[in-house]
Amino acid sequence: MSVPDLAGLRVLVVEDEMMVSMLIEDMLTDLGCIVVGPAARLDEAIALAESEQIDCAVLDVNLGGQPIFPLADILRAKGAPFAFATGYGDAGLRDVDKGSLVLQKPFRETDLARILGELRAKVG
Repeated sequence: MSVPDLAGLRVLVVEDEMMVSMLIEDMLTDLGCIVVGPAARLDEAIALAESEQIDCAVLDVNLGGQPIFPLADILRAKGAPFAFATGYGDAGLRDVDKGSLVLQKPFRETDLARILGELRAKVG
């Protein structure tokens, strides 16, 4: 599988587990992306989404018991594509989010690259 060209893609990272967040940051850097954040809390993530230039986002579905869905709604309204990162597949998603891209945890860099390639294709 060829790795899509992701150089310069600005990716908002929302993940509350520090080690997972660091791993995602390392993967994104290896892929040539620009990391926005990361954010570990919903309020931080919303502030970044509203103040920073982002091309797409990778969203942990559950931030310490708080669902990420308010941010998903903001990103959707802005036209910013995103993928959910979760160990539960689309089982934990709302009906409105069914069919969204899901990055199944745990994942490898090739999985992240594939999802980001799909997100990049949606960037205006």
